[in-house]
Amino acid sequence: MKKFFAIALALVLVTAAGVAKAATPLVDSAWVKANLGKPGVVFLDVGGKLGGKTKADFLRGHIPGAVWTNYLKDGWRYKDKNNTVGQLSPTPKLEKLIGGLGIGNNDHVVIIPVGGKALDVATATRIYWTFKVLGHDNVSILDGGMNAYKKAKNPLAKGSAKPKAKTFKAAFRKDMVIAKADVVKTMKSGGVLVDIRPNNQFLGVNKHGKAKRYGTIPGAINLPENWMTKNGGGTFRDPALLKKLFAFAKVSTSGPEIYFCNSGHWASLGWFVSSELLGNKDAKMYDGSMIEWSADMSLPIQTAFKR
Repeated sequence: MKKFFAIALALVLVTAAGVAKAATPLVDSAWVKANLGKPGVVFLDVGGKLGGKTKADFLRGHIPGAVWTNYLKDGWRYKDKNNTVGQLSPTPKLEKLIGGLGIGNNDHVVIIPVGGKALDVATATRIYWTFKVLGHDNVSILDGGMNAYKKAKNPLAKGSAKPKAKTFKAAFRKDMVIAKADVVKTMKSGGVLVDIRPNNQFLGVNKHGKAKRYGTIPGAINLPENWMTKNGGGTFRDPALLKKLFAFAKVSTSGPEIYFCNSGHWASLGWFVSSELLGNKDAKMYDGSMIEWSADMSLPIQTAFKR
């Protein structure tokens, strides 16, 4: 009997170790297929409006056992007291949301975007960043998303079942959350600020509908969001090419730097590539970004295009 329990314990430890070892920033569709049905692995489908999908698409065919969440409506982000949209929701709200999706502190979360374009991949990187801020490191993204999974002709399931709620307790990492004051300090000291928005917004030709002014934070460097993925699609570029692109844009792959966009959505792509794929753990993300910055008329704006 003792031998039986020893063998059983060994199997549990091997399984747990296998899951932990696999918690790299990116996994591929083959990894997903190999881990279908494994305890402790939660596939979180985030395919929604930004990827041209709805919950109906999820119900018609998804990764077996996956749970679906609405990134724009479920409470991953909220409008703060200053009416800045897209901000990191309060920790208790996020704990309740994540636990309600059947995710506990010991689970390996694999985030599944649509995988069609950089915009929808940023849904995955933003949620990934949120888990990291909450102290949950056991998280990955399916590179290429559902498009890659389906292309490989992997098994699909239909319908959905309400996940059994779990307790999720955050260990909030305050150092990962950048406030407007931190950005002001970085700007004044000549630190590295990286504007991940499309070049037309960086130059001040166009702007986000909720931004109050055209332009960018003075001294910022532009590294467009669609450089992060292959042809602006749903698969990340190879790290070697990413390093070349960073060098081309004159953005370092080491040392303190702050990524921003309009509301911290696209910025999460830049942060993810720099921090998670290229290993720059000094990279930070400012989720207030240009919507918050442009609303404060005491702060300067730099624009190359003069209206």
